Amino acid sequence: MKKSLSLLALSFVLGAVHLSAHAGCDEQAAEKKLAGAAKTSFLKKCNADAGAANGCDAKAAEKKLAGAAKTSFLKKCNADAAGGAAPAAAEAKPDPAAACEAMAAEKKLAGAAKSSFVKKCAADAAKG
Repeated sequence: MKKSLSLLALSFVLGAVHLSAHAGCDEQAAEKKLAGAAKTSFLKKCNADAGAANGCDAKAAEKKLAGAAKTSFLKKCNADAAGGAAPAAAEAKPDPAAACEAMAAEKKLAGAAKSSFVKKCAADAAKG
């Protein structure tokens, strides 16, 4: 009887862990009642783990992205994988420098050529 109750309790605990693993990072942070720096740290790690789990890191490595281009790509990839979209403010006013960095990375530019390209690209984007 004790063994049955122990197994039942264990199955509930494992079920809860399984469900919380599938919940979004924000929901997990809310469940844990995290706030401030603890919440920020948890969300950063959780989102990074989610990014690795959904293949975003592998895709970024495959595209040989680095720096701002990689950060921008991972942010969008993780948001898309989560089923959500980027925040409305980010959608309304995209960061031209990040987009230009991504294009420079795709063109495999480096050094002065990259700097010049990104500067011109950002200026052209600002003009409209």
